[in-house]
Amino acid sequence: MEPGHLAYWLGERLSEDVRKLIGDELNRRAFQPFEGYVQTGQPELWWATGTNNWNAVCLAGVTGAALAAVESPQRRAFFAAAAERYIEYFLQGFTPDGYCSEGMGYWNYGFGNYISLAETLHQASGGRIDWLADPRIAPIAGFGRRMEILPGLYPAFADCSVNARPDTALMAFLSRRFGWGLRDTERRGLLTASGPSGSLFELGLYAFPNSASARPAAEASTPLPPRDWFPDAGILICRPASPDGLAVALKGGHNAEHHNHNDVGSFVVALGRTAPLVDPGGEVYTARTFSGRRYESKLLNSFGHPVPRVAGQLQQTGSKAAAKVLQTEWTDTADTLALDIRSAYPVKGLEKLQRTFHFSRTGRGALEVVDEVQFAAPEAFETALITFDSWTQTAANQLTLGDRGRRDGGVQVDIDTGGAAFTIRAEEIQEDRNGPPPTRLGIALEQPVRTATVRLTIRPAP
Repeated sequence: MEPGHLAYWLGERLSEDVRKLIGDELNRRAFQPFEGYVQTGQPELWWATGTNNWNAVCLAGVTGAALAAVESPQRRAFFAAAAERYIEYFLQGFTPDGYCSEGMGYWNYGFGNYISLAETLHQASGGRIDWLADPRIAPIAGFGRRMEILPGLYPAFADCSVNARPDTALMAFLSRRFGWGLRDTERRGLLTASGPSGSLFELGLYAFPNSASARPAAEASTPLPPRDWFPDAGILICRPASPDGLAVALKGGHNAEHHNHNDVGSFVVALGRTAPLVDPGGEVYTARTFSGRRYESKLLNSFGHPVPRVAGQLQQTGSKAAAKVLQTEWTDTADTLALDIRSAYPVKGLEKLQRTFHFSRTGRGALEVVDEVQFAAPEAFETALITFDSWTQTAANQLTLGDRGRRDGGVQVDIDTGGAAFTIRAEEIQEDRNGPPPTRLGIALEQPVRTATVRLTIRPAP
């Protein structure tokens, strides 16, 4: 609602006609429709009870504009009270562990607007309203930091760019407010250090003294642990013991998440400053993206993710297509996550499909991805890797991805099928994603099987 903030900031510098036009249009387009919805349910505003980023974004815009433009204290209080009521739906969109299934980009946008709204109410109430003191918020605030695999590298789960990073100004605010001690981030993003903003609303909240800048800086930063586990979402981030080691992001979850991809069992492998094995993120939005044809996209259906293809079938959509956590085991040197992902595949006679991740921190690290499948009758089975890098088949059962000559190096993938013959099927995924296409490396057993175990061992290339 930038016109409301524009009028608030410029005040008498605008002509009376312009100020009146802004006020009339804010009432017609925003204030009166929202008041009508709260009081009568009409007009219908689906976002008010939505659990994704729309809720926080729209509530922040309407409420922030009302507090800037409405003269009546009673009417301003109405908008504040309504925001407190309807923001609860937004919070329901996060799992209790703070995971944002919409992905990092939408965490920046949706939760960023939540923070803007929270800070607006904090300032308007003289600190009496403090949403960030709610114990539910700290885990959500920590999402951006906890999803870091290696410095500057984050998984592109859901409709997310592979280049998505936590917003610097947002992270600086959260670091100071929650005492994380991210001094470099605070130096670059707190108050006017963050530079100009495309939003007057955000500029007014963050560039001037606020509830975060009023707090003293933490004496020391809190380092990231060897792993971050989101038990409700089934997401595991494993970090290495040494700066040049391998790190991974592992995904359970289900196929009815916000901005969902059919990606139960997906994973990302990072090394140095790059991710040789990826979840390729989202596509350029079109009408198809948000229609019944959404999963025609090979980036959004499971073909574009490093997960099995079972009896020729891709994963199905819906909350019933969910990973069941069978085992978690954490030690200083290794982490294990075992998932039952059978429900993701609409395959009659699929008796078992277990994916087990074994992550080792020994040396420069390694990841084993073990798929165990069992059918009532012989069926086709394949698994897959997704990469943006060059690749070569260096031996009958070995692939190398990435440039071994670069500083970061590449990764070597050893393939063990228990003696079953397999074929590597490479296909570029040609969807519009504002960048080069990823390549899917299908590892397909040549003959139908009743039982099979496929083990991929991924380590830094020598």
